[in-house]
Amino acid sequence: MNSQNADLHETPVLESAPALERLALRVTAWCEKWYPDAYVFVALTVLAVALGALAIGASPRTISVSFGAGFWSLIPFTMQMAMVAITGHVIASSPPIARLVKRAAQVPRDGRSAVAYVAFISVLTSLLHWAISLVFAGLLAKELARRADLRMDYRAAGAAAYLGIGATWAMGLSSSAAQLQANPASIPATLLPITGVIPFSETIFLWQSLVIAGALVLSSTLIAYWTAPAPARAKTAAELDVQLGVVENPLPARERPGEWLEYSPILTLVLVALGAGWVWNEFASKSWLIAISGLNTYNLIFLMLGMLLHWRPRSFLLAVSKAVPVTSGVLIQFPLYGAIASMLTSAKGAAGESLTHHLSTLFVSLASTNTYALLMGVYSSVLGFFVPSGGGKWIIEAPYVMQAANKLHVHLGWAVQIYNAAEALPNLINPFWMLPLLGILGLKARDLVGFTFAQFISGTVLVLTLLWLLAPTLAYHPPVLP
Repeated sequence: MNSQNADLHETPVLESAPALERLALRVTAWCEKWYPDAYVFVALTVLAVALGALAIGASPRTISVSFGAGFWSLIPFTMQMAMVAITGHVIASSPPIARLVKRAAQVPRDGRSAVAYVAFISVLTSLLHWAISLVFAGLLAKELARRADLRMDYRAAGAAAYLGIGATWAMGLSSSAAQLQANPASIPATLLPITGVIPFSETIFLWQSLVIAGALVLSSTLIAYWTAPAPARAKTAAELDVQLGVVENPLPARERPGEWLEYSPILTLVLVALGAGWVWNEFASKSWLIAISGLNTYNLIFLMLGMLLHWRPRSFLLAVSKAVPVTSGVLIQFPLYGAIASMLTSAKGAAGESLTHHLSTLFVSLASTNTYALLMGVYSSVLGFFVPSGGGKWIIEAPYVMQAANKLHVHLGWAVQIYNAAEALPNLINPFWMLPLLGILGLKARDLVGFTFAQFISGTVLVLTLLWLLAPTLAYHPPVLP
């Protein structure tokens, strides 16, 4: 069926849908047709910042030098975030987790509760690791779809599996903004004097942050239940022509004697023992809040866990090879974010002032100490739709929004959390981060957005309200330099 006939075939179904879902489906259809790759948005941002620097009087040479100086400034952080994605995929696709998924799929007793169950698992696990949440919840939704007795709407379950990346992930341990600000070695040299080092105790472990995270977990689960179609209106995987396939063991048989170490757990146990010793030393010599704030510690823990779960090196390496494509956007986009941050802060105009200075001045003129949280929340949500970075755009925003926070005496850790809480919301209506999940489920973005759009509306109202109400409970502290 060609696309024109498909559109004609789907029109009656679209017109009979509720108004909110109908709007969401039309927006998604527009995005699928016109929305370019995220790399294009980053490249356009580079162009916009370069033109902005020219507009304030910076010379082309100065702009080019600052671009090149910042391009490689985020290499350690780029590798660290790539490892977050890889370890998440490796753990979620391991044989023990696959067996856990099968057992977990036996819990729900009806289709609507199954959708809410997937949503709860997704938003809760995303606080630990966004990539684990995305893969695990997707596999759980797929396994639940095999149960004919549930008559679960497969689209709603797929949307529920996506909620972790669109509601709570940035409030948890894998938040790239919080991780970057807690690690002195990861903070660009141009940003460090503005923000200082901000430990987890001042960001994701603030009681105010935990309140927002808890409210999002509860609301996401309830809305997933309320919006899941009743059995009579549900569309199963079979009715959507999705072939669930057969779960197979991906590990091939050993073919030659030289491969025996690849199929033996000996090397795995040696590496895990070495890594465990280092992790134990980190937690023994530091506060656990400081230890877990270290992105290297965080990644090593999950890497060792992935090795153990796969047991044999060959199984582990196969999982890594399948996870590497997920990191492509991080590897090519994060260097550009570093270049953007450098141009914002070091390409100074005729008056000796950077673009960051002008942007922060504008931000301060529009906001006050009382309205900063609300204004920044709206701004980050809107920008997050156009730059779906999964947190990397913090490098772009941080120089001027944090400078504004200093001028307005807003708690710097709370400013990071304002970004985190609001930045995830656009993912609910942006197809970009759905792509890995869609590959697992065999669905299209338009199948999910009708359900995630309701989550976007409710989540936006909830988050902005809480950000505004909780802001006065925090006092400002100047940047803490290492």
